[in-house]
Amino acid sequence: QVLLVESGGGLVQAGGSLRLSCAASGGTFSSNTMGWFRQAPGKEREFVAAITSGGAITNYADSVKGRFTISRDSAKNAVYLQMNSLKPEDTAVYYCAAGRRGGYPWPTSYNYDYWGQGAQVTVSS
Repeated sequence: QVLLVESGGGLVQAGGSLRLSCAASGGTFSSNTMGWFRQAPGKEREFVAAITSGGAITNYADSVKGRFTISRDSAKNAVYLQMNSLKPEDTAVYYCAAGRRGGYPWPTSYNYDYWGQGAQVTVSS
């Protein structure tokens, strides 16, 4: 059974940093695109960042570009999201997702087959 588990969420003041981790088990995703999405209260889930299987190509939402960095360690079957200069509007539940194939860092949720349970990130002003 495939399982994605996020960790590293929490409460931080505006301007601070957090690093989210996602560990995958029950499957190997070294050949798959991996992504991060988030959902704020009362809003739809939105794309944050994605990275291709080899890590060569990344994609970011305009709202996080220059502040967030996605990376992966295929040997550990893990993906990370370094979040700097956090803003109150970054407050959301953050989800790790595994794409059904590699090749492109898709920004759309229907390209992802497996999802984690989510990690809460709260940024206070």
